[in-house]
Parts: sequence; C-alpha cells; structure tokens
Amino acid sequence: MKIAVMGAAGRMGRQLITAIAADPHVTISGATETAGSPAIGRDIGELAGLEPMGIAVSSDAAAVIAAADAIVDFTVPKASVEFARLAAQSGTAHIIGTTGFDKASETAIAETATRIAIVKAGNMSLGVNLLVALTRQVAAALGNDFDIEIVEMHHRMKIDAPSGTALMLGEAAAKGRKIALDEHSVRTRDGHTGPRHAGDIGFATLRGGTVVGDHTVIFAGEGERLELTHRAADRGIFARGAVKAAIWTQGKPPGLYAMSDVLGIS
Repeated sequence: MKIAVMGAAGRMGRQLITAIAADPHVTISGATETAGSPAIGRDIGELAGLEPMGIAVSSDAAAVIAAADAIVDFTVPKASVEFARLAAQSGTAHIIGTTGFDKASETAIAETATRIAIVKAGNMSLGVNLLVALTRQVAAALGNDFDIEIVEMHHRMKIDAPSGTALMLGEAAAKGRKIALDEHSVRTRDGHTGPRHAGDIGFATLRGGTVVGDHTVIFAGEGERLELTHRAADRGIFARGAVKAAIWTQGKPPGLYAMSDVLGIS
C-alpha cells in the first residue's frame, strides 16, 4: 500500500515518515509541505533522520495525493479540508489526525466522506481510544450523581484548546449520559461563577514544556472519585495508529470512520 505524508516537516510528519518506513506492509510514495517551506526538495528520509529514500518533499499536493492509496494528515484544518477535496478527486483514502475544526470544516469533511473512506480522530493511539470507550461506559453507569471533569495537558506549542482528544472524551461522556455536549460543556471558569450546574462536563486545559499529551477524566461523586488517565510519552504511538488506520481503509466503502472502527471497539 502506498501512503503519502502531508505536512512532512512537522513533528508528526517526521514521525509518520519513520512509522511508514518501519512497517513492512506499506511504502511511502510521497510527502508534501507548503510552498516556500525550506523542506521542499529535501529527501524525506534525511528529513526524518533516516537513510535517504530517494523521494523529495513536494509542494504539489494534488500530484502527491493522486499517486497514493492513502494520505496521512496531521496538519491544520484549512489544509485538511483541501486535502480531502483533492483525495476525493483521485479516490485516495484520507487519514486525518488534525484537530481544531470548526463546524463548517466538519461539515465539509463529512460531505467528502460520501465519496472516499476517511478515518478522522482527535487521537489515534490504542490506549486513548480504549479510554474513550471506557469513559462512555462509566458515564452511563454512574449517571448524574457524579460530576465529570476532563483535564488535559500538552506542550507549549499546541495551538488549539481543548485538545481534540479532550473533546473526544467529552463527546463519549455526553453520549454515555445521552446529552448534547455543546449544551453542557464548560470550557472556562473565572471570577464568581456560582455553584457547578448538575450535568455539566467541565474542561481544564494546561500547556507547558514538551508534554506529548496527558488526559484524565474525573468522575467526582459524594465521598468518592474515579479517575481514568492516559499519558503519552512518544508521538510515535499516534503515527503507528495512523498507519494502522491507512491499512484498514483498503477495500472499505466511502464513509467517515473513527479509530474505534479501525480497532473494532465501536
């Protein structure tokens, strides 16, 4: 299977190159960066700290996508929407690890998924997706007697908040309680906020250092507290998950899929 990496010069782009190179079931067919990037023309192997691979980073996204069976994409929402459009034209599967989409972008991605297989996830690690499944089950079991708070921490360079993973966890908790997250989500607290409203799902965001990603879901009840935590120590877990998702799309019909589909834990 031929996989192309979008945004090859970024931290995740380099991890993706490494993960694809290490997997005997796939091969890397190309890589892109934005026009003007100093990475344009560089060998992708050297870019990732590996032996040269004879493939240069390109700014021609359309050509790179058309030559691939699947693309893996941890870039920015505007770019991901455009990559999805190009992928639909060539029938290329699209693996999206990008986070921070607004509603219009989410709608555009969903529309494109009527033509190609898209796997979209705020986090592609096995552990996190198991945490999402557990969060939904625990929220359903405990009910409104327990308050839910989601705490996440990432490195100082992360540009969106709450993280895509935190929002995945919030959606899972809301589904467990059969409520709409956007009607019960509390993103900020400052000043005199008054008592906590029953049924709210709170989010706390921390940024600093080089933290890859820590997420904790807290269920706080009367006299007891349950905490579910996942800590990522290596971005490679996300890259390996994305490669697994790309392989999984082979032969799949068009649709918008999640990592829970890939892992069989829907």
